[in-house]
Amino acid sequence: MKILVSWSSGKDSAWMLHVLQRSHPGAAAALLTTVTTEYDRVSMHGVRTSVLRAQADAVGLPLIAVPIPSPCPNQIYESRMRAAVERAIAEGFTHVAFGDLFLEDVRRYREERLAGSGLEPLFPLWGRPTGTLAREMVGGGLEAILTCVDPRVLAADFAGRAYDRKLFDELPSNVDPCGERGEFHTCVIAGPMFARRIDARVGERVTRDGFVFADLTLGGATPRTPPARASE
Repeated sequence: MKILVSWSSGKDSAWMLHVLQRSHPGAAAALLTTVTTEYDRVSMHGVRTSVLRAQADAVGLPLIAVPIPSPCPNQIYESRMRAAVERAIAEGFTHVAFGDLFLEDVRRYREERLAGSGLEPLFPLWGRPTGTLAREMVGGGLEAILTCVDPRVLAADFAGRAYDRKLFDELPSNVDPCGERGEFHTCVIAGPMFARRIDARVGERVTRDGFVFADLTLGGATPRTPPARASE
């Protein structure tokens, strides 16, 4: 197996990579991320590409950044992703892994678009109860920051907060603890999938396109031995 990892910069894709590292050691071979050409940031998460590259370096995998406009018409998105899939297959990739949790329509969309392509989709976290999974991630050493919040369901001041047990206790009951319905998005700065912790600092908070974003700027990086990896 040679696995392409669909990488959003957030907690679910990061934890999915950790699961793959344990179940299929050495099979994950690259990260795939869409980046907006106008803002030079990860789509929806609003994470700077400098932080994204620091994540790829900490993971130790090459980064495949797919440029897309913002907003991005579906036709353009599918065309760019189709080209990325064709390139991956030419480079010997056999599978692509996603961090999706329970949204059936999203999974079906991915499966339909990949059908017959030669790249088989994987969903390592699929069906896990999100409350249990959220606590498992934090308990396993994952550190993340909320970089995007939908103010229709979550107060704007949640943007920039740490993804931790205190946050779980304060989330409204109608918000999924993993934000799977788009209530919020995160950026991972540490965890067992990283060789070092990323020093990303929370900057200004801005509102754009109906969402609240907390900007992260990159500081230094300190070596860190992930406890979960050390015990394997």
